[in-house]
Amino acid sequence: MDFFSGFATGLALIVAIGSQNAYVLRQGILRQHVLPLVLFCALSDALLILAGIGGAGLLIRDNPLLMSLTRYGGALFLAAYGMLAARRAWQGVSMPVATGGTATLAAALAACFAFTFLNPHVYLDTVVLVGAIANQRPDPARWIFGAGAVSASLCWFAALGFGARFLAPLFATARAWRVLDGLIALTMWVLAAMLLG
Repeated sequence: MDFFSGFATGLALIVAIGSQNAYVLRQGILRQHVLPLVLFCALSDALLILAGIGGAGLLIRDNPLLMSLTRYGGALFLAAYGMLAARRAWQGVSMPVATGGTATLAAALAACFAFTFLNPHVYLDTVVLVGAIANQRPDPARWIFGAGAVSASLCWFAALGFGARFLAPLFATARAWRVLDGLIALTMWVLAAMLLG
């Protein structure tokens, strides 16, 4: 029961339109570095969830300097990435799905790292919230709850990254890429505004 409760909690927090999800979706449509990105996202969530269950959530929540740094740095990064997406949408830049893009694996992972760790909400969701819910349970139930949340993350990112390829025929036109990049830009700007608000 604790595992499924953790799984449901993890899905509820992860399945939302956010910068990391938008990036994985875009890379999945391009079929570019999907497995490494899925693994990176799932392992990052696992690390943060386990840290929260281990007690790091209290340290982060009570450190205003750390929260401010991630808040403003995250907002700046999201706004800048939103500008890049908006420029692609304005110029009508489309990418041939069959051949993928030209970003290196290192560049893709660096972008994913920024989307993950410059977002204060990731700490609040995984470390603080999941950690707090899990720690209401005794041992070993809290770790079983954490295993459920970690499993939810892996399932979600795998479905998002590898499922995106089924959208590939839709993205054979420049108009579809303009819409996607426009939505990504809007998502990034809304998230940046929410961080600053």
